[in-house]
Amino acid sequence: MPRSMFERYGGFLGVSRIVSAFYDRVLDSDLLAPYFETVDMRRLIDHQTKFMVQLFGGPATYSNEQLRQVHAHLAITPEAYGEMMALFRATLEEAAIDPADVAQLVADLAARRPHIVAGAA
Repeated sequence: MPRSMFERYGGFLGVSRIVSAFYDRVLDSDLLAPYFETVDMRRLIDHQTKFMVQLFGGPATYSNEQLRQVHAHLAITPEAYGEMMALFRATLEEAAIDPADVAQLVADLAARRPHIVAGAA
């Protein structure tokens, strides 16, 4: 039986490393950093790791409604979302994620755009 991406890339620890590397990039972005000025990054990385575990096929579940509620007050622009997606892809590629898996992860996250970007739903 084929192993999930979650298993292949190191489980929670592996996904957590990817999420941490991703947020290093995000916080270096002039466009994205302002969204996180008052955020407890340790807490956010913990939550985001759980969300990414879901994308990697691991044991976590976040509904689209939860995504909508969490992001509604942030007024995330399409430009900011595009920047985030580019940084996400770059982080996955740097982590030596197989290109087919990168494509799937990016597509899975892109499918959630309407629940994250302000006014996109």
